[in-house]
Amino acid sequence: GAPAAESGGGSVQPGGSLTLSCTPSGFSSGNSEVGWYRQSTGKTCELVAALSKYGTPRYSPSVEGRFSISQNSARNTVYLQMNYLKSEDTAEYYCATGHTLIPRLDCVDAPYEYDNWGQGTQVTVSS
Repeated sequence: GAPAAESGGGSVQPGGSLTLSCTPSGFSSGNSEVGWYRQSTGKTCELVAALSKYGTPRYSPSVEGRFSISQNSARNTVYLQMNYLKSEDTAEYYCATGHTLIPRLDCVDAPYEYDNWGQGTQVTVSS
């Protein structure tokens, strides 16, 4: 897929916050979903949060109530506000757009299947 410029990853202590941002190239929010995946060693490619083409958010149960996905007014940049971070949130985070975003076993092949796929940004939660 086309690139998606991501930023905002880093290291934070448990309980802290980070905000990821993504600007998918050529993204049309009226036709596609946009969301964030993450994967860490030994785990599946988890769909953390997504916005439907109507702007309706949905979240993985593991982040519900702690993470929030949103877009800017121009709807060309998407954000993932992550609060009350836990060690288990440590992973590589990827921004994606596509007709329908669903959980995956592995993120490796995702760039070939989605309209946009980011290069990944590392989030590390550790004391």
